[in-house]
Order: sequence, then structure tokens, then C-alpha cells
Amino acid sequence: GEAFLNRFREVRGNLGATWTYDEYRKLLIGCHFMHEYSIESAALFNPSVVPHWDQTELPDGSARFILSLRATGEGHISSITFRTGYLTKEGRVRIVPPSPHIREPHSVSVGGVDKAQFQKEMSLSTGITRGWTEAVQQCFVTVCNELNDTFTVDDLRRACSKQLSANPGSSTETACQAMLLLAEANYTVGFPSYTKMSERVLFPVTPSQSNGIEDARFVRFTDDDGNVKYYATFTAYNGRSTLPQMLETTNFEEIRFMTLSGDISNKGMALFPRRIKGKYMMLSRQDDVNILIMASESLYKWEDPQVLIRPEQPWEQFKMGNCGSPIETPKGWLVLTHGVGSLRQYGLGIVMLDLDDPTKVIGRLSEPLISPFESEREGYVPNVVYTCGGMLHGNILMIPYAASD
Repeated sequence: GEAFLNRFREVRGNLGATWTYDEYRKLLIGCHFMHEYSIESAALFNPSVVPHWDQTELPDGSARFILSLRATGEGHISSITFRTGYLTKEGRVRIVPPSPHIREPHSVSVGGVDKAQFQKEMSLSTGITRGWTEAVQQCFVTVCNELNDTFTVDDLRRACSKQLSANPGSSTETACQAMLLLAEANYTVGFPSYTKMSERVLFPVTPSQSNGIEDARFVRFTDDDGNVKYYATFTAYNGRSTLPQMLETTNFEEIRFMTLSGDISNKGMALFPRRIKGKYMMLSRQDDVNILIMASESLYKWEDPQVLIRPEQPWEQFKMGNCGSPIETPKGWLVLTHGVGSLRQYGLGIVMLDLDDPTKVIGRLSEPLISPFESEREGYVPNVVYTCGGMLHGNILMIPYAASD
């Protein structure tokens, strides 16, 4: 009943102001405007794992974790789902059976958009503005001039409508679509505290995500002051273009979505779990071949990527990338990698980086750590094993991975 009432509230504004509805009619209307969707019906893959914030009431020597998964349903639309479990001191993995129910989050208001910051982000979002003509740029300036120093997404929609009426045409449409794409991509959602992790799903809600939220790489980040947050870099995909984004949360109840800016025009961003010499560090793959590394004063702006690791072995000859955030060990940063070789076969490897200077490679496996078994070769995407992040517990490295994803 609660789901039907929530849906009624969402469509209420389109039903006319003069009507009144009793509880039964609200439920009936809410039901009428709903349909079922199986979010995990096509594939469940690209797992990432992080330590849970609650490590109480566990068997001795065990560690509780949160497992995130890319769930793909009808129409190849991807969302993020979750599981919880724990890893024993002997290395056994126990997954809590998931709930049969799921829940989408509710929207949380976060106030207005700063125009100056928005204009700056637009100029840095090359994935959105690539190919803009002078006419499109002028339309962008004109719309911005209609906005106050702080504005809402509805204010932007009205300014775009005004510009489209005054100057209809492809240039105005291109500028307005791009501005709305970025403005709507930054938002906050929340889940009730009583919901289980396996009931929570992050489903695409903005135009930039209309075809999916892809390849989330979660990390438990500890700042210099000891403050702990969870971050995940992911790719928003609308069927035509990608938008690199990040989410942040402290307990997976309230989750903030943000757009990343700078030189980050490809998938595969992976944040280090702490600052190094006062700066944030990120692995990336802008050229779709090598693993690159970046340092930044800001979590949200990334520039000057430098090639860190190039393909060397036959099993990674076509391209390689990271498989999640680096894992800190006493000997250095452990980086899970993927390589693509002949017949587009994927394998997982390991590279070690210097603890104080992660731009230095200090070790590397010459053979893949994990390759597809014969039973793992056929599926949604043949010849693939893939992960978006592992976890170290004592001297046990846990690597959840998907096969034929």
C-alpha cells in the first residue's frame, strides 16, 4: 500500500486541482500508474566490496562487508544493488540472503545551484560540450544570463523554455539539453533507516543515467582528520554519451550524487582510500588502453592524467584498466587490474605501487591471477572475468568477481 500511495503523490500534480480522493482511490490511482520491473533479470555483475561500518556481533576474527553489484534488467538498464555478508578469519564468505523486496530512495532537497560553479563545471565537462559551435555557446551564455546567482533546476527549465520560444532551433536545443543534463545529475536521495541493505536500489533517475548507472567502484575513504565516508565513482550513460560521476555517503541511508569535471572522458575512475601528501589520488583510463594516475586538491575536479601502467603481456595486449580502488598494505598499494587479450578474453592481475609515491610501480604479476574457467566462458558477455574492487582482511584478499558479464 505504501508504494501505491507514494506513486499517487508523484502523479497527483497531473490530475487536476479540483478533485479530492479518499484512501481507496489514492491506492487505485497509484496502482494504475505502476508496473513491475525485474532489475536483476538480465545480469548481475561488476561487484565491488567495502568494509561495513558495523563490525559488531560477528564470529571472532570475522569482518562484515557491503557488496555492491551492477544489476541489469529489461532494456539493458543498469542500476546498483547491494548485499551484506562477512568474511571469516579462515577466509570463508557468508552472504546474508537478500530480501525479496526492493525500495527506491526518496528525493532529498539540497537547495539551489550556484551559477558560477555551474558555468565552471559546464566548461570542464568535455563529454557534454564536445563539438559545440559558436552558436551553441552563445545560447548557453544567453540562458545563463536569465538565471540568478543561485537557481533551481525548475528555474533553468523556465529559462530554457523562454530561450527556445525566442530562438527555436538545434543550437538552442543542444545548449539547453546539455545544461539540464548536468544540472539534474547532481542530487541527493535517502532510504528509511529500517530498510535492509539488500532492499535498497539506486535506479537511474536523471536524463544522464537513462540507460544505466555503470561500473560503480566503491571505497571506504578515511580523511586526514579521521572522518570516514564511502565514495563510489561510476559512469552515467544515456545511450549516446557517458558522464563520469561520484556518489558519497556515510551509512548508505542518505546518498549524494555529484558530477566530476576535468580531463575524465572515459570509464574506470578509482579513488585511493586516503589522501597522499595532502592530495586526493585517482586511477583512470582516459586513453582506453593504459592505466593512468591523477592527483588533485579537489574530489570533484581531475586534471593532468599521467600514464602509470602500460600493457606488457599477451593476456593484456589490447588494453588494460584498474579493477577498483587501490588497497593499502604494509608493502605498498595493491591494485587489481584487468587485461584484454586474444578473442577479447579478460584476465585479472595485480600491480603494486609505492606506498609514499604511487606513481612508482614496484611489482607486477606476469600471468593473470584469475582467468575464465571453461564453465565461465559462456554467458552475457563471453570470455570475461571482472571485478570493481576487492577487500583485504588480515592476510586474506577477498576478490568478488563476475563471470561472462
